[in-house]
Amino acid sequence: MENNFKEKENNIEKDFFSGKKKFIIVKFQKEGVHYFPNADKDPRYATGKWDDVSFLGYRHFHYFYFKVKIEVFDNNREIEFIQFRRWLERLYDYGTLNLENKSCEMIAEDLLEILKDKYPNRDITVEVYEDDINGSIIEYVKGS
Repeated sequence: MENNFKEKENNIEKDFFSGKKKFIIVKFQKEGVHYFPNADKDPRYATGKWDDVSFLGYRHFHYFYFKVKIEVFDNNREIEFIQFRRWLERLYDYGTLNLENKSCEMIAEDLLEILKDKYPNRDITVEVYEDDINGSIIEYVKGS
């Protein structure tokens, strides 16, 4: 165990001085229903013109596409892709996180907070898209 820790510490030090950072990326999707409260009443959104999005004020369906990029400190499955993706999916399957009434920005920020707690001191990027078209990106840079 001590050897493993020393080896990791040496890898982190080497990468720090070489300017390299390592990341893994996983993608997954979830079905969800949400709505934008008051979009059907707020004149900024319910314009009655070409830019009218008042329909967002009613529950509607999307496929939410996620892309999570997280810093790792070695080249040998420190965070194993498949296990990591399955864990992320379960956060939604078991209600730890939900999509209800949230924007992509809110969904991304909620997920980022969970990731920061479980994997501290790492750079993390979370992307969330509605139907893989429009979306949000939030980045956390460790130490910030």
